Amino acid sequence: MSTVGAISVLPQGGSLAAVPLNLPRCASDDTNLMKIAAQNLVQNTNIDNGQKSNDGLVQRFDKSLEEFYALCDQLELCLRLAYECLSQSFDSTKHSPNLVPTATKPDAVQTESLPYTQYLSMIKSQISCAKDIHNALLECSNKITGKIPAQGGP
Repeated sequence: MSTVGAISVLPQGGSLAAVPLNLPRCASDDTNLMKIAAQNLVQNTNIDNGQKSNDGLVQRFDKSLEEFYALCDQLELCLRLAYECLSQSFDSTKHSPNLVPTATKPDAVQTESLPYTQYLSMIKSQISCAKDIHNALLECSNKITGKIPAQGGP
């Protein structure tokens, strides 16, 4: 799984397992919301027609609507997390498509696998690229804050 900024605000521990658990709840909240809206509409119509006073106890529509929106927001966060996980998986496959052979016997080596030396060179180039990005971001942040980097740094 990936680590995404939205994880910390996801319901029920921040996992994608919350999606199937929340879908039936969302449907029941939607049904309840429509029932409350219908009751409020009937009561307001009766009040407008002078048939009934405002003494009847009807649930608050705005509270039910807020609960429904909160649940929809949780589902949206879960779906965004799922999308981020899928994107990370695709990127991982794209940038490291071949596996390192794990077999100990030479005849069991997979044809799609990278030799270990090529795998090491690929990882070294990825680390070098990550360091270059880190240094560029550090230099940019120092320019923004007005700090001068120390000479002879890392």
